[in-house]
Amino acid sequence: MSLPKYPHYKPSGVEWLGEVPAHWDMFRMGSLFRDVNEPGNDELPVLSVSIHDGVSDKELDENEMDRKVTRSDDRSKYKLVMPGDLTYNMMRAWQGGFGTVAAHGMVSPAYVVARPVRRFMTFFAEMILRTPNAVAEMKRHSRGVTDFRLRLYWEDFKCIEIALPPADEQAEIVDFIKHETSKIDALIAEQAKLIALLAEKRQATISHAVTRGLDPAAPMKDSGVAWLGEVPAHWEVKRVKDCGCEVVDCKNRTPEPHVEGDYFVVRTSCVKDGQFNPEPGYWTDEANFIEWTAKGRPQAGDVLFTREAPAGEACLAPEDLDFCLGQRMMYIRPPKDFLLSKFLLYSIYGGLAREKISEKSKGSTVGHLRVGEVGELPLLVPPLGEQQELVDFIGDELEKIKNLAVASNRAIALLKERRAALIAAAVTGQIDVRGWRVN
Repeated sequence: MSLPKYPHYKPSGVEWLGEVPAHWDMFRMGSLFRDVNEPGNDELPVLSVSIHDGVSDKELDENEMDRKVTRSDDRSKYKLVMPGDLTYNMMRAWQGGFGTVAAHGMVSPAYVVARPVRRFMTFFAEMILRTPNAVAEMKRHSRGVTDFRLRLYWEDFKCIEIALPPADEQAEIVDFIKHETSKIDALIAEQAKLIALLAEKRQATISHAVTRGLDPAAPMKDSGVAWLGEVPAHWEVKRVKDCGCEVVDCKNRTPEPHVEGDYFVVRTSCVKDGQFNPEPGYWTDEANFIEWTAKGRPQAGDVLFTREAPAGEACLAPEDLDFCLGQRMMYIRPPKDFLLSKFLLYSIYGGLAREKISEKSKGSTVGHLRVGEVGELPLLVPPLGEQQELVDFIGDELEKIKNLAVASNRAIALLKERRAALIAAAVTGQIDVRGWRVN
C-alpha cells in the first residue's frame, strides 16, 4: 500500500518528532493528562501493564499477579483506574510498560495514573509513545544511575511533547491502523501456528524414535505400558539409576554472584527444549565454585536436568566452560559403554521418561521432582550402536525442523517491523491516511 504525505508540514520544535503536519497541534503530556491517585476498593480487579500487550482488562490469577504486578499487601494503596486513563510502570515506561485502560479496576501503587483533561483519544497518544523515538525520549526523561534503576516520574513525563491531529482525524488514523494491522496480525498468527505444528512434529519425531526405533520390521514385544504398546523386542526397559548413571544434585541454594568471577553458574532458565542458553546465567568466584561442586563437578557429556521451575528440562553440559549448578539443578552422568548422553537427552524428551515427568508435574503450577524420582525415570535402552544411529537420525530431522522454525520466526520479525513502521508513520504524520476507508 502506497500512501501520500501530507501537503504541508511545519517544524515541531521537538528533536525526536521532527516535522509534523501543518494543522496538527503540539501538546505537553501535562496539558493532556493530570496525575491522579485515587484509592481503589476490594470489589475491583487488579490490572497489570505489559510491555507488549498494554493494560489487561480483567483480574489476574495469583500466579500472574506474582509475576506481573509489584505486590502490596495493603490493597488500600492500589490506585483506581478508569476507561480512558493512561497508566504506566515508572520503572518500565521507557521499555513500553504503559497502556490505555479499557476497564474499571486497580493498578499497583508503583504505577502512575494519568487521566485525560481534554477531548482526544488516549489510545492515539499511547501509539505515539510506543514509537521508537518516543521510547528513547521517555528514557531520556527517566532518572537513575543505570538502566535497571531508571524511573519516569510524573514531573518528568508531563514535560514530554507530542503532536495531535484534530479529534476526527485521530479516529480515522486509529481505524486505519486497526484495519491494516489486523491483516498483518493474521499473517503473524499463521506463522505462529506453523511454529506450534513444528514443535509438535519435533516432539513426535523424538518420541517415535526413542520408543519404536528405525526398523519397522524389527520383532516387537509388549512394553507393559498401555499407552505405549509394543517396543522393539531387543530393547531393555531400565530406570535411570539402573543404567549405572551418576545422579548428582546441587546445593539447595544459589551461589553468590561475582561479576569479575571466573566460574559460570547454570540456572534452570539456562536449560530449555534440549538446548543450553547462557544468557540467564551469571558468574561467581572460586570459593563459591568449590563449595557448589563439592558433591561433584559437572563436565562435558553430562546431561543437565532441572528439578523445578520448570521440572524436566534438560540439555548437554556446555564444553570449555568451568561451571557449577544453581538451585534446583542437577546433572546425570551416563556410563559411556552403555548409554549415550544424547540418547539419554532425547529419551528425557520423548517416551516413558517424559510421560513420568508430566505425571509428576500434573496438578502443580510449579512442578517438582525429587532426586530419587529422577533416578526412577524409566528408559528404553537399545544397544549402543543402535543408540548412535537413532541419535544421528533424530539430529538430522530436528535440524530440518529447526530451519523451518527459524524461517517462520524471521518472517514474524519482519512482519512486526512492518507493523511498527506503519503505526509510527501514521501517528507521527509521515503518511496521510485521510480518506483511506474501504467501501
